[in-house]
Amino acid sequence: MHYRELGRTGWKLSTVSFGSWAIGGAWGDVDDLESIAALHTALDHGVNFFDTADVYGDGRSERLLAQLRRERREPFYIATKAGRRLDPHVAAGYNRANLVSFVERSLKNLNTEAIDLLQLHCPPTEIFYQPDVFGILDELVQAGKLRYYGVSVEKVEEALKAMEYPAVQSVQIIFNIFRQRPADLFFSEAKRRKVGILARVPLSSGLLTGKMTSKSIFEAGDHRSFNRHGESFDRGETFSGVDYDTGLAAVEVLRRLLPFGMSMVQLALRWILMFPEVTCAIPGAKRSAQVEENLKAADLPPLSPAVMAEIGRIYEESIKPLVHQYW
Repeated sequence: MHYRELGRTGWKLSTVSFGSWAIGGAWGDVDDLESIAALHTALDHGVNFFDTADVYGDGRSERLLAQLRRERREPFYIATKAGRRLDPHVAAGYNRANLVSFVERSLKNLNTEAIDLLQLHCPPTEIFYQPDVFGILDELVQAGKLRYYGVSVEKVEEALKAMEYPAVQSVQIIFNIFRQRPADLFFSEAKRRKVGILARVPLSSGLLTGKMTSKSIFEAGDHRSFNRHGESFDRGETFSGVDYDTGLAAVEVLRRLLPFGMSMVQLALRWILMFPEVTCAIPGAKRSAQVEENLKAADLPPLSPAVMAEIGRIYEESIKPLVHQYW
């Protein structure tokens, strides 16, 4: 495992870390015994950063991470998120009373006195233009409830605006072979401001695993079944906003680029790590075998310039017109 610094925190995070949306829910059936085993496997292989949210299984994944802390002695960092419990999810809900309530609930779920990293959970765009909201987070840091805070965003515009607030330490954004826009401007700005980047949805909801086909069936409770067109939340969260069949066709072209012994999963993750501005990728996993496959990407050699160029060409021709200007 390799490690990179997160913003100005002084933390060094595993370059392939663990996203825990899947062990909370909305990805089909999940078994808590398998989930906790997967979390232990991640720690065994050097992962020291776990990303979660209060709405993942209504706190289920937070509680699993609290269990992991009880069962292991080695230190690790947990980032959670707040805001998506609002119904309706509107800017007016990001007030002191609600944010404090969300933080207190996560502190209880995580069984801790202070949250390592709290992220606003893809709030409405107007929130990034409301300094008072970030002032509330500053107060929570001063009160000892948070160690640091950052944001999770849908759009590059939101990422750029968030970094104007001096205490924002990290930006979590969708970045993968099918969503390359963040590398255009945002990455250089994040580097200049010393803000960490957490690359989420790194496998494009599983499309970039190379394990899906036109006949794949998703359970009713899986967002890949019910949110393909943004019925429940931003459509960019599901398959990166790419039409499913178009994505499958692009994966087959990408498969021809695989170096010997490398899986599609590992190609997708290693591609992300080719960008030094990225602190870490946070692929999800529900089973130990998935964790092990993900983590091997951290130790693979760099992709060749020819492979990188061809991935860029595939994006430009097949994917960019569908997603680039939306997010």
